[in-house]
Amino acid sequence: MSEGKKVIWIAGAKGSLGSQLNRMMDQERFEVLATDLEVDVTDLEAVSSFAEKHHPDVVVNSTRYNGETGSQQEIMEMYHANTLGARNLAVVSRKADAKIIQMSTDDVFSGDIAMELTEFDQTVPATDYGKSKLAAEKFVQSLNPKHFIIRSSWVYGKTGKNFLTYIMRMAKDTQILSVPNDQISAPTSAKELAKFIISLMETQEYGLFHASCEGSSSRYGFAQAILDYAGITSMQLVPVLTSNKEIKARYTVLKNLMMEMTGIYKMPDWRAALKECIEEDNISVEA
Repeated sequence: MSEGKKVIWIAGAKGSLGSQLNRMMDQERFEVLATDLEVDVTDLEAVSSFAEKHHPDVVVNSTRYNGETGSQQEIMEMYHANTLGARNLAVVSRKADAKIIQMSTDDVFSGDIAMELTEFDQTVPATDYGKSKLAAEKFVQSLNPKHFIIRSSWVYGKTGKNFLTYIMRMAKDTQILSVPNDQISAPTSAKELAKFIISLMETQEYGLFHASCEGSSSRYGFAQAILDYAGITSMQLVPVLTSNKEIKARYTVLKNLMMEMTGIYKMPDWRAALKECIEEDNISVEA
């Protein structure tokens, strides 16, 4: 450990947010420990050993697993990764007297009501992913009082598996793509989310925060904006209503009420953040 530097442990450092956060950390002020699969967050012994060796001051849990098939085995893996992993990191961060930043999601809400959702609205997750992340929130709240829980929505970035890299990849060899027009939320830039995390982590503004870019869009509108800002005209988008019963129509627009109340940060409009992200070089479409 470098003398005088605060040690920041980013778990899930290969994801869209984790990789962005790692790039943006001030190396002069922080020693960043970026881990992914090499430290299994579901293994309490492995997590404890790593924390005891490196003595983190802040633990950022940006790990996430939302599955694809909906099988029982996959659901169990989801709870292992999202819930048990969060519990383990909360336990070891408390033992190390470290702060923990737990990333969460708009999926903790049902999405049945077309209204902005604050940190004080009732959570009723409709998916196993949302249930596993809500359970993670509760573990972190109860196990480490020095916690920041940050819910965001539709997080995208230049790397990792996210909607931006998906659309850019599909545009390479797809002429027509159907995109849901009845799933509404706020696309959120991983870069802007990382800025908020960095501004928050050295404060004592503990608690639950919503942190999504301002405004809202359907998946179709989000996809069309990506093509427009990237100057892609070779692929046509077709707006469709959600037909898969496992992926129903949803409205989960988060209101950043705690952010407004504390006055510590303000997220930008989602279109401005998306435009800035796309105009930067080296968007990866391989993930």
